[in-house]
Amino acid sequence: MSDKPLTPRSDRSAIDAFITRARSLPTTAGSQGRLVFALDATASREATWDQASDLQGELFLAAQDLGGLSIQLCYYRGFREFKATPFVSQTGQLLQLMSGVRCLGGITQIGRVLGHALQETRNEPVKAVVFIGDCCEESVDELCHAAGELGMLRTPVFMFQEGGDPHAQAVFRQVSALSGGAYAPFDRSSPQLLRELLAAVAVYASGGARALKDYSSRSSAEVKRLTQQIR
Repeated sequence: MSDKPLTPRSDRSAIDAFITRARSLPTTAGSQGRLVFALDATASREATWDQASDLQGELFLAAQDLGGLSIQLCYYRGFREFKATPFVSQTGQLLQLMSGVRCLGGITQIGRVLGHALQETRNEPVKAVVFIGDCCEESVDELCHAAGELGMLRTPVFMFQEGGDPHAQAVFRQVSALSGGAYAPFDRSSPQLLRELLAAVAVYASGGARALKDYSSRSSAEVKRLTQQIR
């Protein structure tokens, strides 16, 4: 029996080019991106918690054509109370989890949010972390260190600030920059802005930077500014 001719092997540059292109493609259907959705549930944020509950469906809707999302709700409140739910992939599941929570006075625990995100992404990659809050009462250096670790693991943090507290703004900007994410302010009178920001992060978490760039080209100036910050 005669030997079959060997198939010519691709050269190394062609293989490298293929791998680079494959990594830049949006997530395909059937592969869900994991997103940690974290909120400050202290007393000052009660009104916005209800608003976020109303808008959380945008996370799933924006991602459904890009492979979908698996979302974990995290929140802190009261005296050192921190909760993290299982990951869910349906709007109704997340709404049920959020509707069972009521805000309670306490100090911020952003460090626990970032530490939890680190643990989760070490177990299985988390594509993005969303944090919604209005103030910061913790060590800036410790938060920045955790944010830098998330950046090394390619888990960007998107810090959305309610109100205009200048100290919180400075901290939130540093955390987002060190993690490779983005910062954006909003107020409770502009739910449409928060809707657009959440949708943009959902697109990023499910489809990657390329999908977000395409989405932002058809979106508001605020979403474009968010996109430009991501490295």
